[in-house]
Amino acid sequence: MLKDFRQFLLRGNLVDLAIAVVIGAAFGAVVTALVSDLVTPLIAAIGGKPDFGDLAFTINSSKFAYGHFLNAVISFVIIAAVVFFFVVKPVNALMERFQTEKAVDEPTRECPACLSQIPNAARRCAFCTEEVGPAPAGAVA
Repeated sequence: MLKDFRQFLLRGNLVDLAIAVVIGAAFGAVVTALVSDLVTPLIAAIGGKPDFGDLAFTINSSKFAYGHFLNAVISFVIIAAVVFFFVVKPVNALMERFQTEKAVDEPTRECPACLSQIPNAARRCAFCTEEVGPAPAGAVA
């Protein structure tokens, strides 16, 4: 049972997830500091208030402090923008560059060695590197 628990803890996905959570928390702290110390005062200075954290209104003796909420919204938007422009876009471009899917209109055939789909014009399989020779006449998949 101890061996199974050790294998569970050392499984790649679990370790990767733990690292991602720690890095994400640290990144969130950095972005929150950036927003609260630089961006929010800059935006608030343009609007005439020194900080959004102090913004509040009162209705029937109930105080609604919406300034912290505005800081959190700005933090979320900046984090989302950073993740999109510095993680999602580059990874999508990289995946598109190394994409191995077949073209939509390109006829394919089966590799005799590994049974993967390869273009009819291929002389070598892209997956197993086996030489496959030219496609037989009239071969359409």
